[in-house]
Amino acid sequence: MTRFTVNNQPVEYQLDPQTPLLWALRDASNLTGTKYGCGVGECGACTVDVDGEAVRSCQVAIGALEGTFVTTIEGLSRDRSHPVQAAFLASNLGQCGYCIPGLVMATAALLRTNRDPSDAAIAEALTNLCRCGIQPRLTEAVRRAARLARGDETLEPAPKPGTDHDEAARAVPALSPR
Repeated sequence: MTRFTVNNQPVEYQLDPQTPLLWALRDASNLTGTKYGCGVGECGACTVDVDGEAVRSCQVAIGALEGTFVTTIEGLSRDRSHPVQAAFLASNLGQCGYCIPGLVMATAALLRTNRDPSDAAIAEALTNLCRCGIQPRLTEAVRRAARLARGDETLEPAPKPGTDHDEAARAVPALSPR
């Protein structure tokens, strides 16, 4: 049995210790925000936070995580109030959305250690792949997340998950041209 903490809850997995964290999270804990992409650690869709570091969950066995703290996209903020989630939403970054949880987690880990990352630091930390082509907007969204985290910028809160579509549309301010 492998014991560690997931999203501030102690867990004990009765799975083979060689089971990749990705599958323990998705199949045993029903935390499906962590996505399966390539299975070889290249795409970053499965990125989670392990003790403050961005980790590709398809590449780490649960047996190696005994006593650690794991945070998934669900544990970052369920109401989308985390600065990274808020910035990504405000920047209209998502296309299909499949890579977004991994990008959010990688960005959160970056901003924990670097509150004002350069473009080069962002490029180095965010090696996740996005097939929809959000990379041109990604750097600005990360910079916006950094400003939010530092308190240099504020945003209206995003509609809560489950909000009626019409109600959510009324709550979003009209975009003004730059």
